[in-house]
Amino acid sequence: MTADLQHTRSGRIGLCFRDKGTGPTVVLLHGTTASLGVWDPVADRIGDRVRTIAVDQRGHGRSDKPAEGYGVSDYCSDVLALIAELDCGPVVVCGHSLGARNAVVLGRQHPESVVGVVAVDYTPYVEPHVLDDLEARVRGGDRRFDSEAEIEDYLRRRYPLMPVDALRRRIAYGYVREGDGFRALADPAAMVRTVQGLRCDFAAEARDITVPVVLVRGERSRIVSDEAFAATRRLRPDFRAVEVPEADHYIPEENPEVVAGEITRMVQAVM
Repeated sequence: MTADLQHTRSGRIGLCFRDKGTGPTVVLLHGTTASLGVWDPVADRIGDRVRTIAVDQRGHGRSDKPAEGYGVSDYCSDVLALIAELDCGPVVVCGHSLGARNAVVLGRQHPESVVGVVAVDYTPYVEPHVLDDLEARVRGGDRRFDSEAEIEDYLRRRYPLMPVDALRRRIAYGYVREGDGFRALADPAAMVRTVQGLRCDFAAEARDITVPVVLVRGERSRIVSDEAFAATRRLRPDFRAVEVPEADHYIPEENPEVVAGEITRMVQAVM
């Protein structure tokens, strides 16, 4: 799975990414604790006539993990540097969770580079108690596992609607052997700092963004409440809003065809 990964140091830190297909470009940004591998089923459904660049964001996967720098400006500067290095702009950015926040802010700040945003299951107005729970789960993942079977059991309990192949993909991309056990590639301290950075709401950026945006929410999301989704729709009634029935937060892995369809729709509209 990881044989065709590439690396660049075009920005302030080294980033790992996968670049496939040709044509108009879509940059794919994963959520907290995840990796670029979550996008494999989405990229497969989009096909090779669109160029997809899936990125391990800083602190995650096989990208660098600096001690500091996990605010939105840090994440966005990395993506902007990668777009410049690959000379692939302007692009559509599709982000999930943390990646959705980063995509919206990047689209607001750099419409010359980002011409459309697909924001999957993260919006402004996420409540503090939701982020409290997220931080607790992030801290709980900082542990050693004896086997891949133990990791799979842990992930199955954490992500009850996720297909088995998606769980195993998370293991392949997101864990490495350490001694006689396994550990997550996502840096524990970086994950805590990332969640703390999510506490700075981005309603102003969502209000002021000028490029087209589509919001995708899982009907059973534990992250984007009914109230947060409704408030965002009131803020920007012009955003396309899609709710996925019976889905929770992890839509790219559980319902990749929906996300691929919205990306394709955006690409056709703006590129």
